[in-house]
Order: sequence, then structure tokens, then C-alpha cells
Amino acid sequence: MDTPRRIIAWVSCFAVVWLAFCTLIGIFGVEGALHPARRPLLEADRTLAQSIAVSDHARLTDVSVRAEDGAILRAWVIVPAVGNRDAVILLHGQADNRAGMLGNAHMLLRHGYMVLLTDARAQGSSDGLTATYGAKEAGDLRRWFEWLRSTLAPHCIDGLGDSMGAAILLQSAAVEPRFCAIVAESSFSSFREASYDRIGQWFGAGPWLGRSVLRPALTFGFAYAALRYGVDLERVSPASAVADTRIPILLIHGLADTNLPPRHSESIEAGNPAVVLWEPVNAGHCGASTASPAEYEHRVLDWLESH
Repeated sequence: MDTPRRIIAWVSCFAVVWLAFCTLIGIFGVEGALHPARRPLLEADRTLAQSIAVSDHARLTDVSVRAEDGAILRAWVIVPAVGNRDAVILLHGQADNRAGMLGNAHMLLRHGYMVLLTDARAQGSSDGLTATYGAKEAGDLRRWFEWLRSTLAPHCIDGLGDSMGAAILLQSAAVEPRFCAIVAESSFSSFREASYDRIGQWFGAGPWLGRSVLRPALTFGFAYAALRYGVDLERVSPASAVADTRIPILLIHGLADTNLPPRHSESIEAGNPAVVLWEPVNAGHCGASTASPAEYEHRVLDWLESH
């Protein structure tokens, strides 16, 4: 074989191996994302929730709603004996459950808010085979909004979410415009942008790797998700969902966040001048309440009360 043919053969072989490698990365990544580890709701979680309710002179109740696709979604609602007639829906992050938001619930209950702590689909004790990062969950959240409105008739319904929960909450603004106010910490701007970060983290590089050399992996992965699970991950975009919303939105993103870098919330803010962004310097992923507890409480409560 002469040299040009040998070069063509090697290039062709490399291209086939590279595309196969990208396909495997895409499928592996999507399977992992759509099937995150499920943290089961333990009796210890309920005991802690009950103790918080008692300390805040509130009543805890197990509740559920049926999603559009038939999945049963489960939650706790905690109602203070003497409240301010407002409610906050709390949404946890990936591979967590409603108990992960009990700290926020305790803060809100002390100030008279009734709280609804939900398990996202395919998380905690809620039904569902796949997590879709807002593609289906935005509609699920609207079901919870309607349940709160019809059952407890609060004056205002607000939302507070962390990470994946923050992204779901922001996307729900496109289908449920009646939220009085939203607080979203450490959200991603779009699933595609978050995927760039994940691919880079897998290989010890930055998001540039997914945007360039391994971009075909995302193409294959997104196509796989659409064909096998009917999930269009390309449309999972909090930034697009809130670009035209009139719901008052406070974004929180720690500048020390290496899980989802601050550029995600900065991008969301850039798309809607009415969105407000607080970037605590020393806070990591969903870590504002730990890094700056007093300021976190002040900013969150002031945002909800002023809207």
C-alpha cells in the first residue's frame, strides 16, 4: 500500500474509532443523567421533618398528586398554626429528596410561610423512571401549584429551588406565570451548557472540550435520549424559559461553585434585565446558606416579602 492510501486508511480508522468513542460517551452520559441515584426517603427523614414542624408549631401532612403521564408525585406540606397566608414550594437537587430542603423549610416556617417539600419524579418516593431536568418536571410543578391553590388557598405561592430543582423551577415559569416570586440557587442555564461542564470534568478539562473535540458526543447523546426516552434535552433551558417572564426572580450562585460555574446564572441574568443575581464570594454549589447564613436568610426573605 502506498503512503497516501496508508494515510487515508489510518485517518478513516481513527475517525471510526473516534465516532464510536463519542457515541459511547453520549449514551453513557445520557443514561447516567436520566437515571440519577435515587436517595430513598427514610423514616429518619420524616422524623426530622416532624421535629422541625413541632418546633415551629406547624402541622406536617403527607400529600400526593398525579402527573400528566400518570406518575404519582409525593411531598410533605407543613402548615404553621399562625402563618402569613403565603406558601413556598421547595425543590431539591439531583440525587436527593425532599429532606434536603428541610433547612430552607425551617427558615421559612419560622417566618410564617407554609411550605411544600416535593420529591421530583424518579427521585425520593415519587414515581417515574427517568429524571428529565424540567422537560416533564415543569408540568409536574404546575400540578403542585394547582394543588396548593385549590387546597390551601394561599395569598401568594413562591418557589425556592437548588441546582436541578432551581432549573426546574425556572423552567416552570414558562407554563405557570402565577408565581409571586422565585429564588433559584446554582441553576444551569441549559442542559447543553451543563453537559459541556460535565464532559470537561470527566476528563479533567474545561467546558471547551465538550464544545469542540467531543461535541459529537452530545449530538449522539441527545439523539439517543429523544429516540429511546422521548426526551428533547435540547429544549431543557432555564435561560430561554425566563427570558420573557414577568415573575420576579432572584438568582443565587456562589463564585466558588465548581460543579456548575457561575456563568450559568450570569447567562440567565443577561437574558432578562429584570432578573437579579447575587453571587456570594465564598459559596460553593448550593452553599450560600452555609457561607453567608445571615445574608442568605435576609436576601431570600426580603425577596419573597417584597413581591
